[in-house]
Amino acid sequence: MNDELSGTGRRSRQERPLTTPRSGLRITRGAVSNACVLTVRGVLGHLTYLPLRDAIVKAALDEPAAVVVEITDLRINDDPALSVFTSARWQVSEWPDTPIGLVSTRADRLKVLRHSVVARYVPAYPSLQEAVADLAADASRRYRRRVRAELPALKSSTARSRKLTAEWLTAWGRPDFTAAVSVVATELVEMALAETDGPIALRLETDGSTVTVALQFSRSATVVRQKSPGDTVSELDLIAGNCRVWGSHVGAAGDTVWVVLGPEHRFGALS
Repeated sequence: MNDELSGTGRRSRQERPLTTPRSGLRITRGAVSNACVLTVRGVLGHLTYLPLRDAIVKAALDEPAAVVVEITDLRINDDPALSVFTSARWQVSEWPDTPIGLVSTRADRLKVLRHSVVARYVPAYPSLQEAVADLAADASRRYRRRVRAELPALKSSTARSRKLTAEWLTAWGRPDFTAAVSVVATELVEMALAETDGPIALRLETDGSTVTVALQFSRSATVVRQKSPGDTVSELDLIAGNCRVWGSHVGAAGDTVWVVLGPEHRFGALS
């Protein structure tokens, strides 16, 4: 993130508003060290549930060390609305598994959070500093290597994706995943090319035993997908049948599709 302050423990000066007061919800995005901080004000109810969830998920997909949601000044109309935080966490639990935490300087709010079902999945803290330190420490204990490249909306990007992923896996000492990742990357890029005429972000990650391939792109209104009458299996059907788990997120900023491959998919098992 451009507005990170590495190692300072201070809030970033470059905070960006993500919503307008008319929505009933105001979200400001900033950073402390390597964590993304979302400061939320206004009212959380059925009309603002989805905008808040999507903002948290989008922040997590950028893969900061952690996402901290400051809700001291957030008015919560009813307890069930608190499920917005667990819903966001579940959406990113498989990938990118970014830690998410809540902060409230109000003792009564903190007590409610810590005694609710939310605490099972999203911890609550009394201060921003404590949240960032705890969540970032948790993230730093995880081994993860990641790389990203932007591809143009051209047919040649399918071959480019295969070349890049092979190079990255070789550099990481995991050429045994090359054949499987090549199939997945090809299907993902071809799927994206059918939906967009804009740039495509290709991401590859490994935790040492699994490999994740992710693609981000924005749908283009000018692109109309043409599907042959003989097509009975979609790209996602092929991917779903040949991976450990996959998922997607559709938001205002675009689409993200990710696929996790395990050791069982090594040595060309998908070919």
